[in-house]
Amino acid sequence: MLRCFLFWVLIGALAEVRGAEWDLVIFGGTVVDGSGKAGVVADVGVKGGRIGAIGKGIGTGVKQIDARGKVVAPGFIDVHTHSEDVCEVPGAENFLRMGVTTIVTGNCGTSETDVGAFFEKVETTGVGVNVAMLIGHNSVRRKAMGGSFLRAPTGEQMEAMKRLVDEGMKAGAVGLSTGLIYNPGAFAKTEEVVALAKVVAGYDGIYVSHMRHETVRIFEAIEEFMTIARGAKIRAQVSHLKLSGPTAWGKAEEVLAALDRGRKEGLRITHDQYAYTASSTGLAQLIPDVAREGTREDFRARIADPEKKATIVEQMRGMRKQAGREDYGYAVIARYAADPTLNGKSLREAAKLRRGSEAVEAQVELILEIEANGGGSGVFHGMNEQDLQVFMRHPLTMVASDGGPRKFGEDVPHPRSYGNNARVLGRYVRELKVLELEEAVRKMSSLPAEVFQLKDRGMLREGAIADVVVFDPATVNDPSVFEDPHHYAEGFSAVLVNGVPVIEEGVFGEARPGEVVRRGM
Repeated sequence: MLRCFLFWVLIGALAEVRGAEWDLVIFGGTVVDGSGKAGVVADVGVKGGRIGAIGKGIGTGVKQIDARGKVVAPGFIDVHTHSEDVCEVPGAENFLRMGVTTIVTGNCGTSETDVGAFFEKVETTGVGVNVAMLIGHNSVRRKAMGGSFLRAPTGEQMEAMKRLVDEGMKAGAVGLSTGLIYNPGAFAKTEEVVALAKVVAGYDGIYVSHMRHETVRIFEAIEEFMTIARGAKIRAQVSHLKLSGPTAWGKAEEVLAALDRGRKEGLRITHDQYAYTASSTGLAQLIPDVAREGTREDFRARIADPEKKATIVEQMRGMRKQAGREDYGYAVIARYAADPTLNGKSLREAAKLRRGSEAVEAQVELILEIEANGGGSGVFHGMNEQDLQVFMRHPLTMVASDGGPRKFGEDVPHPRSYGNNARVLGRYVRELKVLELEEAVRKMSSLPAEVFQLKDRGMLREGAIADVVVFDPATVNDPSVFEDPHHYAEGFSAVLVNGVPVIEEGVFGEARPGEVVRRGM
C-alpha cells in the first residue's frame, strides 16, 4: 500500500487529471502572498490565467505541481531593467530563472520614443515575460533637439518633447525616466524635467530617475529629485539607490533621512536597489560630459587637439579625486566590440596589455581610445556592503536588477541580470538575515506593483493574474559571479506567467506567454 501511495505522489506533479476543477493546482507549498504576512501552507488553483482559489482541499487540476517544502510566491516584478532588446532575446530566460515574470524597461532616460510601435513589436514577437515601459527623457531630448545638446531647448523643441511624452503615455507607458548623468540629459535644467513630468502627472504616471549624482554630491541630487516631484506633483522613484566612491561611503542613513523628510512633507517617493556592490554602465561615464557632447567625430577631434585633450585629462583627474580614487583599477571592461580580448579585464590590466603600463596615465589613454573607437561598457566596483544593507532594510526599497535579457555566453556582463533576486533570497535572507523572507518577497512583488500601478499583479489572491513562482528557500542561490557571470539562478522549480508554466520541474520551456502591460492594465 505504501509503495503504491508513493508511486502516485511521484507522478502527481504535472499529471493529467480528468474532471479537474482547475487548469492547474500548485499543492502543498508555503504560500507567501506578497503582502509581507507570514506564509501559510495551502494549495493554489489557477483557471483562465488567474488565481481562482487559495486554501486546502480546493480540488484537482488538469496539471498539478508539487510544491511541498517550497515557497509559492507572486511572480517578481523588476521595475528597473534595460530591456529595449527583449525581442532579440524573447525567452528572457535569465529573468525567469530568478523568478522575474514582469519587467519595466525604458529606464535611465533611454527608451524607444514610439511606445506604441515598441509594444506592437513585443506582442508580435511573443516574449516570455510581461513588459511595461517608461518613456526616456534622453531619447526624447535627442529626437527633439538633434545633435546640439549643451543648451536649453527652444520653445518649439520643448513642445516637441512634450508631444512625444504625451504620445508615449497615451500608448500605455507607465511614466517618464531620466538619466541625468548621461548625455544629453546631463545638460538639461531642472525646469525642463519638471515640465515633462507634469505631462506624465496628468496621466497619474510615475517619474523615475537615475539622479544627477550618486557620489558625495548625492544630497544635491536628492534635492533636485524632490524639487521635480514637488513641482510636477508626481509620484517619483529613485533608481538603483547607491553611494558610489569611498568619499561617499557611510552616508546611507543620511540619504534615507533626506528621502524620509520628503515623504513627511507629503512627497510620494520610493526607491529601488540591486544586491551588489558594483554598478555597470558605459565606460564613457569616466569622461566629462562636455567632452562627449555631440558626435563621436567631435570627440575624436577634441582629443586630437593637445590643449583640449589636456583639459579633458585634468577634468578626469578631478573626477577621480572627488570620488577618492587613485586610478581606474576598480573598473572592469564588460564589453568592448573593437577588442573583445579586453573583456573581463580591469582598466589597469587592460592598460598593461595594450600600452605596456599600469600607470594611471596609460589607463586614461585607454579610456579615451575606447570611447574614440565606438565606446564600451564596464562593471564598476564602487560601493560599500554596509551601505547596501542599510538601503535594503528600508521598507520602501524595491528589489530591481538594472539588468537586461542576456544572450548566454556573450561578453562579461554584470551578474545582476542572472542572479539579482536569487541573491537577495539566498545571501540576504537565508545567510545574512538582513531581511525576513516575507519582506523580501513583498519588495519584489506587491510593493513594485502598487507603486507602478500594475493592476492585478504582485499578490497571490483570488482574481489576481497568475504570475507565480515556486522556489526552495534552502537552495535558492546565484552562481553567477563577476569573473564568470553566465550562470542561471538556481532553486526555482516552477514559474508561471499569466497562468502558463514557463519553467516546470526546473526545466525551461518554449512557451512565450508574456503580455504587454500598459498603464492602468
